[in-house]
Amino acid sequence: MSRHQSAFAALVLAQAAHSTEEYVRRLWETFPPARFVAGLISLNLARNFLLINICLVAFGIWCLFWPVRRDWPSAVPLAWGWAIVEFLNGSIHLLWTLTQGHYTPGVATAPLLVLLALNLGYQLSLAAGPPTA
Repeated sequence: MSRHQSAFAALVLAQAAHSTEEYVRRLWETFPPARFVAGLISLNLARNFLLINICLVAFGIWCLFWPVRRDWPSAVPLAWGWAIVEFLNGSIHLLWTLTQGHYTPGVATAPLLVLLALNLGYQLSLAAGPPTA
């Protein structure tokens, strides 16, 4: 596996850990955007939140084993999308915690998301090579 493929795998694993932390700590009860998204499916917010996160991690695993590891043309845009979304995800958790002044669900794994997303972006940049004029 290449460095950017390994970086992508690490980010997906970190998202799985992050999703677990959010579910165990019941993020949808305290974070209005999570409550809104979980409420789009039905009134059972806990089940909906779990299903959404299972789908997210499953999509990441699919991306890893098919487009990313097989170097499909869609692999690089998908990996960049994951890097951007996970950087924002982790950053928002950190900012939310700072504004609340106490632990919020997801903040324990948020720094890992930020660091691994930055690493993935760096590895993707290296794999692309130097810019051409």
